[in-house]
Amino acid sequence: MPIRKRWRAFGVAGVVAAVSMAGIVTAGASSHREAPRIAQDPVADNTDTYAFVAPDAPNSVTIVGNWIPLEAPYGGPNFFRFGEDVLYQFNIDNNGDAKPEIKYQFRFHNSVRNGKTFLYNTGPVTSLGDPDLNVRQSYTVTETRYGHVTTLASNVPVAPANIGPRSTPNYAALANLAIRALPGGIKVFAGPRDDPFFVDLGAAFDLGGLRPLNPAHVIPLPAAAGKDNLAQFNVHSIVMQIPKSRLVNHDPTIGVWASTYRQRTRVLDVNGHSPVVSGQWVQVSRLGMPLVNEVVIPLGAKNLFNAAPPHQDAQFGSYVLNPEFAGLIPKLYPGVSVPPNPRTDLATIFLTGIPGLNKQKNVQPSEMIRLNTAIAPTPWASQNRLGLLGGQMDGFPNGRRLGDDVLDIELRALAGGTPFTPAFNHFPNNGLTDGVDHNDVPFLQQFPYVATPVSGYDAN
Repeated sequence: MPIRKRWRAFGVAGVVAAVSMAGIVTAGASSHREAPRIAQDPVADNTDTYAFVAPDAPNSVTIVGNWIPLEAPYGGPNFFRFGEDVLYQFNIDNNGDAKPEIKYQFRFHNSVRNGKTFLYNTGPVTSLGDPDLNVRQSYTVTETRYGHVTTLASNVPVAPANIGPRSTPNYAALANLAIRALPGGIKVFAGPRDDPFFVDLGAAFDLGGLRPLNPAHVIPLPAAAGKDNLAQFNVHSIVMQIPKSRLVNHDPTIGVWASTYRQRTRVLDVNGHSPVVSGQWVQVSRLGMPLVNEVVIPLGAKNLFNAAPPHQDAQFGSYVLNPEFAGLIPKLYPGVSVPPNPRTDLATIFLTGIPGLNKQKNVQPSEMIRLNTAIAPTPWASQNRLGLLGGQMDGFPNGRRLGDDVLDIELRALAGGTPFTPAFNHFPNNGLTDGVDHNDVPFLQQFPYVATPVSGYDAN
């Protein structure tokens, strides 16, 4: 039965489920402006983190971290770039203690060849060292392994902005020059990319609408296809591909998250020079499992969550076990039921990992992406965007691939539409969708995988 007819057949309960679950979406989307404080600091704002084993690199783990939400590609003459006064970090927990045994840190540096022009570039740019590239950025990357710090590379170039056909006539080839090999068989890339997350933000924020299910809404509208409101926007990505042997200890499952830090004292130079910063590095953003801060953590605790390391996540456990929406649905929408509190099923998915899939042998409950590196990757052409919640599965919540439809998966999990709560694993609980099933442009099938950024000239 088509989904529209199924919703009509479901009657009042269908209306209730559509409205109540869509309301959950309005808390945010991935980590685009998810907490009050970090929303005012976009260069430090993690938007998404991904961790997966790529089919073309089965002996390595690929980690993607994205920052700077909702980048307009035409935002010149000061095009978006990484923060020079920000510390960007990937964290790997390989023993389940919710602390990083391995860290990769990135610091960026800006340079301007000619400060007497307003131009980002003075002619077509065909190489990273092109004299016509006026504004440049480079970075240093360090690895910390069990407390031992090693500088892997310095002065590594960042891919420039994709301005347009006159300024960056062959952007894909230009950006590929920013792919570099590091010691230990590691690959790295940093620069602007197309935002790989896909979601219908406009409908979600309009009183929790889900366009394909519009007729079932308490304020009904005609059914419509979902709209990817992140299409045509870019982010800034750091992508690493690291041999498994450098990450795995005795357990094939690792925990992965990204974090961002600022120094405690920050003074802006009014003359346009780099800010003067000093003091202790303080965590201002973190991102592992998508949508946790948005959907689960209440408004008053969002800033605290962004500042807390995973080993302190016990203070947020009650929000997972007793999610706010579970108490609202029966009161506001009689006739629809979701699993009762405490929601141990959500704790399994979000805080410990799934036994037999991606739960570490010794695990402290905490929020991070957990990836079982021993599971063979699915070929690109046959990857299932929704995946399953159990078994030997490649894809979210076992890691997170670029094409995984995490919004639909997590909506259904929150509604109890998973094998962990079989009494609720039925329609509509396991059929919720925003109608946006894939990214607006195809992902690359080779490193760095995230699609080429939209150019300023071509952006709508």
